[in-house]
Amino acid sequence: MNFKFIAVEGPIGVGKTSLVGLLAERFEAARVLEKVENPFLHDFYQDRPGAAFQCQLFFLLNRFRQQQELAQGRLFQKTLICDYIFAKDKIFAYLNLDDSELMLYEKLYGVLEPQVPHPDLIIYLQASDLVLMERIRSRQRDYERQISEAYVSELNRAYNYFFFHYNRTPLLVIDTSEIDFVKSRDDLEELFRQIETMQRGVQYYIPLGSQKGPGLARA
Repeated sequence: MNFKFIAVEGPIGVGKTSLVGLLAERFEAARVLEKVENPFLHDFYQDRPGAAFQCQLFFLLNRFRQQQELAQGRLFQKTLICDYIFAKDKIFAYLNLDDSELMLYEKLYGVLEPQVPHPDLIIYLQASDLVLMERIRSRQRDYERQISEAYVSELNRAYNYFFFHYNRTPLLVIDTSEIDFVKSRDDLEELFRQIETMQRGVQYYIPLGSQKGPGLARA
C-alpha cells in the first residue's frame, strides 16, 4: 500500500471506528482512536447555555494534543490508521457555535491547525440519514441517546459539503448505505481492494449492495 498515514472520516454512526480496526488488522498498522470523553457533551445534547462552546473547545484542544503526539510517533510506525481528521472540529464548530463564539474559535484554530500533520489518504464514509440513525440507536451509547434526527441530518449535510470541496490530500469517498463491511466479508474485501488501488485525487466508490455489484467513479 502506498499510504502510511490514513484517516477515516464521516458523520456519527457511519462506522469509522469499526473500519479503522479492520484496516489496522489487514495492513498490520497502528490504530489511533479519537478520545471522545468530554465533560460538556451531556450538557451540549441537553441544549444548556454555553455548553456548545465549552464542548467544542474541549474537543479542539484534545484533538490537537492527540495529533501532536501522533506526529511525534509517526517515524516509529509502518502505517497509522486514525478514525478522524483534525479539520472535522471545524465542521462541528460551524454547526453548533454562534457568530461571537466562532470568532474566538477561529483565532484559536488558526494558531493550532498549522502544527497538525495531514494524512496521506482520507477515507470518507457516507450513509443516508436513516441508516445513520439506525446505527446510532443500535449501539446504545448513553451520551448519544439525546441526538435528534434533525441534528444527524444537518451534520450529514455539513460533512458532505465539506468533503465535496476538499482537495488537500487524496480522498476516497465510500457510500456505506447499502453495505455492511463488519458483517459481510465480501463487502469488506471489495472495500480493501478500493483502498489498495487508490491513487491520487478523488475517487468515489458507490456499492449497490452485495447482490448488485459496485459502482466506481473518479473525479
